Amino acid sequence: MKALEFRSKIKNNQILIPLRLQSELATAQDRDVRVIVLIDDSEKNDYSHIMKAAESHFLQGFAESDSIYDTY
Repeated sequence: MKALEFRSKIKNNQILIPLRLQSELATAQDRDVRVIVLIDDSEKNDYSHIMKAAESHFLQGFAESDSIYDTY
C-alpha cells in the first residue's frame, strides 16, 4: 500500500487535500484507502515541566549515604 503524508487543516468538517496530491488521488477513484488522522497536541500535553519538577522533588528525599545501595 502506498502512503501519502501531508499536513492539512480541517474546514467545515473536511480535510483539505494539498494541490500537489489531488491529481494522484483522482486516479485512485473507487479504490480502498486507509485514512489516519493524527492531531498535533504537543502544546496541550507537554508534560516535560511536570516530569522535571517530580524528579527534582523525588531526589530531594535521598541523602548521600543512600548511594551505598546503587552499587549492589
